[in-house]
Amino acid sequence: MSDFQLSDFQLTGQVAVVVGGTGVLGGAMARGLATAAARVAVAGRNQERGDAVVGAIRAAEGEAIFVSCDATDRDALSAARDRIVTDLGEPTVLINAAGGNDPRVTVSEDLSFEQIDLASWSQSFDLNLAAGVLLPCQVFGPGLCEVVGSIVNIASISAHTPLSKVVAYSAAKAGVLSLTQFLAREWAPQVRVNSITPGFFPGEQNRRLLFQEDGTPTERGRQILEHTPMGRFGEPDELVGACVFLASKASAFVTGTDLRVDGGFLSTTI
Repeated sequence: MSDFQLSDFQLTGQVAVVVGGTGVLGGAMARGLATAAARVAVAGRNQERGDAVVGAIRAAEGEAIFVSCDATDRDALSAARDRIVTDLGEPTVLINAAGGNDPRVTVSEDLSFEQIDLASWSQSFDLNLAAGVLLPCQVFGPGLCEVVGSIVNIASISAHTPLSKVVAYSAAKAGVLSLTQFLAREWAPQVRVNSITPGFFPGEQNRRLLFQEDGTPTERGRQILEHTPMGRFGEPDELVGACVFLASKASAFVTGTDLRVDGGFLSTTI
């Protein structure tokens, strides 16, 4: 018989912090971690959305709090950590889900690559790399190193193969993969650090890119579906399994790895 047990996927006694937990994907992962019995801190800027995620967790008899926090602000992250320790206990799991694309650094008919200004480029990196990984890891990392902890960073398909137009986002997300591997080596064996690469999951930021007003795919959406072997877009809850696995004892010997949840998108070349 194997020593493996299904309980290895359980997060009983763990305190999970989801930075960017007010977003569609972050919220789904927060709910999933709570389902696996973690106590969850939903950290983000939108009180209404945060309260909705916490409400859903509590309605399912889970334990969660919302912490108002701007992940680009180190002091705000430190204050959030202090409150989480007081209300839930010492964090043992950190999910970094903050980020997003910005039209000011997206190449278009009205904006060439050469016209992108440095300030906007820097702001994209501040959001997707600094707030997306660097600052939360600097604030929560030392505490995680005192326990057996896990960090899960959210990368992107465009980190692996730069998608057309979203040049700054792609470059910043490539940095997420590199920083994930660096921290995996730096903080082992106390902390495991991995990333998840989501495929195309419809949300507020990309819905207009993927769908027309009548709900049918745009030309871009159709191209993406044709490039995805599974033939469809992802559902937010389909990230939960990967997230819980990487957060739990079930992945005790996994670190420095990127887990793709993309419907096979990156497996298709032509």
